[in-house]
Amino acid sequence: MSYSVGQVAGFAGVTVRTLHHYDDVGLLTPSERSHVGHRRYSDADLDRLQQILFYRELGFPLDEVAVLLDDPDADPRAHLRRQHELLTARIEKLRKMAAAVEHAMEARSMGINLTPEEKFEVFGDHDPDQYEDEVRERWGNTDAYRLSRQRTAACTKDDFKRLTAEFDAIHRRMADLMADGIPADSEEAMDTAEEHRRFISGSYYDCGHEMHTCLGEMYVADPRFTATYDKIRPGLAVYLRDAIAANADRHSG
Repeated sequence: MSYSVGQVAGFAGVTVRTLHHYDDVGLLTPSERSHVGHRRYSDADLDRLQQILFYRELGFPLDEVAVLLDDPDADPRAHLRRQHELLTARIEKLRKMAAAVEHAMEARSMGINLTPEEKFEVFGDHDPDQYEDEVRERWGNTDAYRLSRQRTAACTKDDFKRLTAEFDAIHRRMADLMADGIPADSEEAMDTAEEHRRFISGSYYDCGHEMHTCLGEMYVADPRFTATYDKIRPGLAVYLRDAIAANADRHSG
């Protein structure tokens, strides 16, 4: 079975022009032509295109992709193993960067200053400005990006005072439950944890239950967050974390 260039473009999410270019440079030459000379792609061609797009997503230039794929000693399974390793490393890097963003957002909402080292340790030797255009192109038009910027830009000094007072009230209610011996996985504690999550979502940034659980862990792992909560009541950071986790489990079902 063979496929037209339009069909392949639709399958792969690339443009017809891109496929023509790959053909012109010898990277992906269709195995067949129709009786009127139109390109026709085989399943083997689609496999090669998949490999090309994997490597392109990983940042390899076209000439390097061609060298890799045309290596006579290369096993297709070896390509997949290599791509899996590279993608896994990228996923881990992005996971750490996402955690750093969550950390920074929560620190700002609670008035905690990160050290210069903490602000930039996630980048290692990587210069994020090197890819600034790509970041703006990929995420600059997302709802989350716009929402984050809009909310922080729109807040006045009085707004921040009001938000701080409301957030503090939630923390005090949680501390009161703890003082009364109410378990962290009780309905009252979980309801207060849910109020905490919704406050963050409504006032600062979208915070799902998974992110909320990560924040709860951070309240205990980062001594500055722990100190902030334990100043309200000793042990509150752990109690709040446990209530958040219980609430997330309640909603996961």
